[in-house]
Amino acid sequence: MDSSRIRQPIISVLGHVDHGKTTILDNIRKSTVASGEAGGITQHIGATEVPLDVVRKICGCLIDESKIRIPGLLFIDTPGHEAFTTLRKRGGSIADLAVLVIDVNEGFQPQTEESLTFLKEFRTPFVVAASKIDMLSGWKKHVTKSFSESIKDQSESVRKELDGKLYELVGSLSQKGFNSERFDRVSDFKKNVAIVPVSGITGEGIGELMMVLIGLSQQFLKDKIEIRERNGYGNVLEVKEVKGLGTTIDVILYDGQIRKGDYLVVGGEEPLVTTVKALLKPRELGELRVEKKFDYVGLVSAASGVKIAAPNLECVIPGSPVRTCQEKDLEKVKADLRKEVESVEIETEKEGVMLKADTLGSLEGLIKILSDNNIPIRKAKIGCINKCDSMEMCSMKDPLNRVIFAFNVPVLAEAGEVEDVKIFESPVIYKLIEDYQEWKEEKEGEMEREKLEGVTRPAKLKILPGYVFRASNPAIVGVEVLGGVLKPGCSLVKEGKIVGKVEQIQKEGSNVPEASYGDKLAVSIDGPTVGRQIKEGDELYTAMSRENIRKLEDMKNLLSRTEIEVLEEIKDLVKG
Repeated sequence: MDSSRIRQPIISVLGHVDHGKTTILDNIRKSTVASGEAGGITQHIGATEVPLDVVRKICGCLIDESKIRIPGLLFIDTPGHEAFTTLRKRGGSIADLAVLVIDVNEGFQPQTEESLTFLKEFRTPFVVAASKIDMLSGWKKHVTKSFSESIKDQSESVRKELDGKLYELVGSLSQKGFNSERFDRVSDFKKNVAIVPVSGITGEGIGELMMVLIGLSQQFLKDKIEIRERNGYGNVLEVKEVKGLGTTIDVILYDGQIRKGDYLVVGGEEPLVTTVKALLKPRELGELRVEKKFDYVGLVSAASGVKIAAPNLECVIPGSPVRTCQEKDLEKVKADLRKEVESVEIETEKEGVMLKADTLGSLEGLIKILSDNNIPIRKAKIGCINKCDSMEMCSMKDPLNRVIFAFNVPVLAEAGEVEDVKIFESPVIYKLIEDYQEWKEEKEGEMEREKLEGVTRPAKLKILPGYVFRASNPAIVGVEVLGGVLKPGCSLVKEGKIVGKVEQIQKEGSNVPEASYGDKLAVSIDGPTVGRQIKEGDELYTAMSRENIRKLEDMKNLLSRTEIEVLEEIKDLVKG
């Protein structure tokens, strides 16, 4: 492995909100990014380069310096799962490795599950940072980078508690198909996910975390981290307005180089071609999204976070692929990027839902998760939701497909005014799916109830002796419902012949929409005369066609026990 051609491995840090992702990175770079975040939660993607001399200082005697070949590490800190939904390239994630941060006291949470979904999808090797060990009851805090030193000074009860928490994580990971073990008990890092106990507050375990990342990088990523291209390959993290520079883009460069003056092509439905006017790098250990002081440079090599100033960047979408090239290659690069966008977006005429996302990677992630949940997709695009989108979804025959998923994109006011279209909005994918599944269950129940409204329900009733209030025009009698559900409008049958039609049902002097098993009430029946067609003590059934019976057979799951019993009796009467 030629060290002159080796780039920094790109390491995404992901996990559930408030599990300590940014705090761990703060400890490495000795900054205060986490405390400055709104609500203590990372709002944007950021990049931090950790040069080799800092890596050596943190790891100390944990590693043999002479064996380190990589020039450092590039960490990407993200909100939840977005390392993978934004930082993507055709065929996978641009991250070489990932650190999945899990609060050792809280264990698996919804975004932990979601992060694992993306790790599996992109087949990215990862390490688990079991964070907040300093919050364990009785833990003696040590300001050290070494977990191995710190654990020696803990009581037996604390060690047992930590082991118990770690084996809960081992069990949760096993359920997801991953073998795992505490890092110092792993014999084969190819077969086992290493779990490193850490504290972002004290620094305990940070040295071992870096040690494992370096070891994995050098052992298993030899081919992946070689710089192969002269031209630059990257992804847009964010689009920002910067005083004196205009609109800029924050980019993660994962292969090749970018030079001032290069042609820059940014992917989209119609790729943008511009020229690099300025390249700005954060200071050493600076964090790309919050750094205020940058160095102007003429050349940036992978892997790196860089701010690029160029004309006409206003309409660039975060997550878009970026390439640099020579003038002669412009058309080929544009065609390649156009294909990359087309390979993700979906546009069909079939029945299905619509989804709109803020980035190409987010869209790709949503498509995968909806497909895994057997949710049919009609259209998947980048951008806001407008009235045309809502009107298009009105045309879906199946009400369950009149749905739009909005992931991190605005919903224009007129789009939300279209009736019969349900729009789900959330910046968290698992919440979108969760809300949809809950709504779908309610909607299916509502649709099934509507189906029942269109058929005659099975009912059996007895005319009570001594409760004839009017003999005819209409006949009004007291009845007891012996089974099923009786509703106004249904015809009644006695001994196979229709004797009349229920006009109204009254209970305690008020009209009611239906009567069910056990009810005693008055009904008005148009058609018969008491003493002729019907008599006190008669048992009557609701009249039913064979087609009505067939429909009820298909909806048996919606019928009560007594309705099913009465339906069987009516079927026998019809056969007879």
